Amino acid sequence: MLERNHLKLSLRFQDRVGIVAEISNTIAAMRLNIAAMEVVREADEALVFVDIEAGPELAATDQLIARLDILNGLRKIEVRQHLPHEEREKRFLVVLDNMSDGVFSIDRHARVTTINRVACQALGCRARDVVGRPLAELGLPQNLLLKCLEGEEFSHLKQNLITEQGRFEFFLTGRPTRDDDGRIIGAVAFARDMREVRKLAHSLTDAPQISFTDIVGRTPAITNAIAFAQKIAPTDALVSIYGESGTGKELFARAIHAASERNGSFVPVNCAALPENLLESELFGYEGGSFTGSSRKGRLGLFETAHKGTIFLDEVAELSPAAQAKVLRLLQEKAVRRIGAAREVNLSARIITATNCDLESRVRGGRFRQDLFYRINVLPLHIPPLRHRREDLTDLVNHFLFRLARRLGKPRQRLSAAALAKLKAHDWPGNIRELKNVAERAAILCDAGTIDAACILFSHELGQRLQPPGNAQLVPALSGEGLKAQTAALERRLITKALEQRPSIRQAAKQLGISHSGLIKKMRKYDVRLET
Repeated sequence: MLERNHLKLSLRFQDRVGIVAEISNTIAAMRLNIAAMEVVREADEALVFVDIEAGPELAATDQLIARLDILNGLRKIEVRQHLPHEEREKRFLVVLDNMSDGVFSIDRHARVTTINRVACQALGCRARDVVGRPLAELGLPQNLLLKCLEGEEFSHLKQNLITEQGRFEFFLTGRPTRDDDGRIIGAVAFARDMREVRKLAHSLTDAPQISFTDIVGRTPAITNAIAFAQKIAPTDALVSIYGESGTGKELFARAIHAASERNGSFVPVNCAALPENLLESELFGYEGGSFTGSSRKGRLGLFETAHKGTIFLDEVAELSPAAQAKVLRLLQEKAVRRIGAAREVNLSARIITATNCDLESRVRGGRFRQDLFYRINVLPLHIPPLRHRREDLTDLVNHFLFRLARRLGKPRQRLSAAALAKLKAHDWPGNIRELKNVAERAAILCDAGTIDAACILFSHELGQRLQPPGNAQLVPALSGEGLKAQTAALERRLITKALEQRPSIRQAAKQLGISHSGLIKKMRKYDVRLET
């Protein structure tokens, strides 16, 4: 096949009638072909881009340029490497090739016009060998795309394709392509690999992975803690997290695990919540029949469950002396022995501990082993309490209000200046956890778009009289009734108000943040009926 050479020019003219005809006649007079031409108008100028095709030797280039240069109104002529339409096509192909879906398109005659990298990999072909060929030659589901040429559309149809590269399962979506007048000029198809769909489904159903970007705060107290945690995350060293209750110790532990890129699971353990008689069997596991009531098959301990991952020992100060001794041996030997087992199993889990106690004072008082303290205190990470980072209050409460609004499907509420001042004046003994509860309580009790100070309720205020906007008394005054009776009265009042504001039980349940069936049970409990 005869190879063709191309000369690409840009010509800038003073805009007038007949420019394109004169350029075409000049090129044709030299027995040359025009492969492509594009005209762009800018104010009083016309930019003409032309791709000139010649034989193996592009002769008389200077002569051609000289002839074009004398055309009336020409202001500038340049030789170019690429024309605008080629640059646009290159950008388009870069976008297509970086998509995770396979994409290909056809013209009105069912010839392939575009195919991206993913589709080429699946078919085992190269784009330059495919473009211009009939769709029927590629072994693709052509009947579906031919229907698109008749105006039909389809979405997410499950398809199978067997090629030399193997068998592919994918979801296919097809659409007709139209010109500016609405005429069908081709069709385009998008193929999504079934394996990618499954990965996406798993990522949505699995527990979300926490990262350092999920930690809200801009004050030096918290940003320094985040920077230190990011620095130590890639290592395998033991980390001890210190902080008051509710400061977010587990949040930091999860972020460290995610940044460590360990392949195993994150296994949280609340040492204070495990009963003394079950603590060792839960942490270290046991062999079948080791003790009365044990499973015949035995059971993996939580340390083994965290294989190649991270085990988070929260409230580590609450471990019994016996458990402390076993954890110390585990750290020394990097192995764990199940209850009733004759041999040890190698351990590859990273250990992160956390406590809200002063471990050093416990060591001095003989309530925590000194040798274990020095073993786990390799990299101490201190999380500041909320009262030391009051400047973060606005960001934190807005974060909680946004999440609640998204969960309930309602517009996000904002804090008034008085409400924010009340929050900043509080001492926050419960830290971030307390702030989250206060923010959600205020958002539920307040019907307006702006939350006033009257709806900011701390735990010691829950039994006092509250008069929110509209003078609707949501929290009754203290009476001779017990806490259970007063809580029931408040819950009944909130349910009644939600049913008054919403047209259906389902929408009222969504506003209250409970399930549809859960609201029906409470309506029966309090004999609340939906008014029609």
